[in-house]
This record gives sequence, structure tokens and C-alpha cells, in this order.
Amino acid sequence: MILVIDAGNTNITIGVYQNDDLLFTSRLATDRTATADRIAIDIMDLFELNSVKAETFSGAAVSSVVPELNNALMNAVTKLTGHEPVFVGPGIKTGLNIRVDDPAGLGADLVSVAVAAKEKYALPCLIADLGTATKVIALGASGEFLGCTIAPGVAISLNALANGASQLTTIRLKAPDHVIGTNTVDSMTAGLVYGTIDSLDGTFDRMEQELKLPIQTFVATGGLCDLCKDCRHDMVLDKNLVLDGLKLIYDRNPSIQ
Repeated sequence: MILVIDAGNTNITIGVYQNDDLLFTSRLATDRTATADRIAIDIMDLFELNSVKAETFSGAAVSSVVPELNNALMNAVTKLTGHEPVFVGPGIKTGLNIRVDDPAGLGADLVSVAVAAKEKYALPCLIADLGTATKVIALGASGEFLGCTIAPGVAISLNALANGASQLTTIRLKAPDHVIGTNTVDSMTAGLVYGTIDSLDGTFDRMEQELKLPIQTFVATGGLCDLCKDCRHDMVLDKNLVLDGLKLIYDRNPSIQ
């Protein structure tokens, strides 16, 4: 079995693969002060919950956008599985042609998502990744990473709105039945959800126009990707795309496992 971990600014997403089958996924809240032992204990609890034994792992792969956690993740995974994980970063074989100004500076999560999308979907492809930030990734006709947009995520926008206005409260992010809200909660929900949806649709249109190529696949991933089912583009919802990418990257780097 292979352990894959995507460490994001809000959550650490964990998956376990048996061959190419994703057995389970789970999430831990990101704690930048967590020690290797704390992380190892939390992951071990997830193994026990899902009837997985640590000694059955043959390797692991990690992507992280939280540098202060990298050493703790490395030590925790090595201690649990007996294998030093493949960390997505410079020098790792991904099979991805990254055509941005500074390829080495591209986030490991974006690389992993793009690797999986290139493998799984018809190209050119646009990918909306809805997490702490809302990203839209452009993959060209040959699967090359052409660039992306990055904007504040839906949850960040909600927290800013709730914290900045004393009469507003935190709400549940779910698309309401109507856009014109008649109370505070419905008005906030409609603004955040439909504002995000329409922003994505607009970004897709602008990217397609800029690329001068017909987009073959529109994909949504990330913890809030279910919101994209109301986009006017025909969306494929693939919540575990980053984990699939990590598994593919692991398979492409046998020499460092």
C-alpha cells in the first residue's frame, strides 16, 4: 500500500492506495506547531479507524505548501511506514512540462493536481481547485502547465465577511435555491456561492479565449468542489485529484523510494 499526504494551509488530506485503488481518504486540521510524534499519532488513529496496518506500506508521497511542517511530516511518515516519503518538489520526476516564469516555485499541490488531470482527462483542460485559495489551472493540448489564477477561497471570504461585520454570522456554504436573498444568511450564502460560481465561469471563458483552443474538459477538485455542480460549464467533479497525482508521482520515482 502507498500512503499519500497533501498538506495544505487549512487541512492535511490523507489517502491510502492499494495498487491503483484509493481505499480511504481523511482530513486533519493543519497545525503548524505539530510535532512529528503528534502527526504520527493522528495518522495512526486513522489507520486503526480504517483497519489499515502501518507495516503493510511500501512507500509514501507528500505534497506540502506549509514549509514549517515538512520536517515533521517527513519524520512522521518515515516512522510510521518505515519508508522515507517522496516529497514533490524540484528534482522529482513528474512528467509535467511546467511553462511558468519560475517552475521551481510552483506549489506542490498545483503540480500534483495537474499531473493527475493530464493523465485522466481530455486536453486542453481547465481545473478549478477550491480549497483555502480558489485556483484555476490551465493545461495545454499536450498537458503542459501553462499557468493559473489564484484568488481568496470561499471560506476565507466568508471569514473575512463575518469577522469584519459585527451583525453577520458564520454560515453553511451551500448553494441556496434563489440568488435574491430575503434575509442575512441567504443573502450572504447567495453572494459567496453564486459569486464564486460566476467568477469561475468567467475565468474559464477568459482562459479559453486567451488560449485560442477549445477546452475539452472542465474539472473541479478540492474540499469545496461540490459548489461547481452549479457552474454553467459541464464540470467533472473529482475531489481526490491531488491524491491521484501524488500516487502517479510516486510511481514515476522508483529510484528514490
